[in-house]
Amino acid sequence: MDDISFANALGSNEAFAAFSRLSISVLLTNPRLPDNPIIYVNDAFERTTGYSRAAVLGQNCRFLQGENTDKRDVDMIRAALAQKREVSVDILNYRANGAPFYNRLIIAPILGEDGEPIFFLGIQKELVESDRSADNRISAQNLKQIQQLVQRDLAMILSSLREPSAEQAPAMLGRAIEAMPRRLETLQTVYEEMRQARRVSNKRDIINIGALLARISAAIVHTHGRAGLMFVQHVENVDVTLDRAIRIALIVSEALQNAFEHAFGHEDYGRIELRLTRLTGGGIRIIVSDDGRGLPGSQEWPSDSHAGGRLVRDLLSGLDAKLNVVRGAAGVVVLIDVPMELID
Repeated sequence: MDDISFANALGSNEAFAAFSRLSISVLLTNPRLPDNPIIYVNDAFERTTGYSRAAVLGQNCRFLQGENTDKRDVDMIRAALAQKREVSVDILNYRANGAPFYNRLIIAPILGEDGEPIFFLGIQKELVESDRSADNRISAQNLKQIQQLVQRDLAMILSSLREPSAEQAPAMLGRAIEAMPRRLETLQTVYEEMRQARRVSNKRDIINIGALLARISAAIVHTHGRAGLMFVQHVENVDVTLDRAIRIALIVSEALQNAFEHAFGHEDYGRIELRLTRLTGGGIRIIVSDDGRGLPGSQEWPSDSHAGGRLVRDLLSGLDAKLNVVRGAAGVVVLIDVPMELID
């Protein structure tokens, strides 16, 4: 997808600002599990509904309904899910404390190669008085633009869910689905960084990739870091377009996640490093390295036998970037060169 199409997908500044301030709730459900349970919600969902992630993961979304929820709205949603089609509805929901609120909800299927839904994406916004007045049409349009943006970026990620063989498919699809919340969080971090960039600069749809990678690595360290495991980063400030920022962020997230999960096993010490530098001839170089156990001799990264590996390869192709993996005396060095004209 080119930079223009990503810029168009953003829609109005108002729509993008609403999402970036995290007033828009995002959730993902897995219809291939019994009762189509929630597998991801963002922070805005927790704040709006009062339910924590721990309380809702694995649950069907119907817990948001209550005694005064209109049965016709519920039937409309149920029919759309059964028919695997998109639906938009204003519905009365209830917070964890029992307080009712009106919720503008868009649900869209994310289809696999077999034409069956892999996920259902939910985008929702609590309706205030202004949303239900003359500005109602504008509010609905903004939410639709946000849904299209997230759905488009998710489609890029989901292209990696091509199963290499019938025997491997169920297990690999399961692991890919488990990784989807992290990848969606990476997307949301990009959107937030975009909003911050617009607040401090007149540059449209330009992101400081150094600042973005620092945020993404901090989230991974927070989740997977442990005592004795040192993480070091040296990142330069480099402005890139939104399209490139999304692709680079997802690649680095996969590389760092792989290092934290597999480089050291249960060992209590080690070092992981992230570097981002400008290249003299143009473009940037990203290095993710560790001093762990290293790759087995027959193993490659990224590998087409795993969804994460296929995702990285697809993202690299979209950037026309080069990736090399070096097996060191200890650990692995992943070197990524991204050609581009740097933005002053």
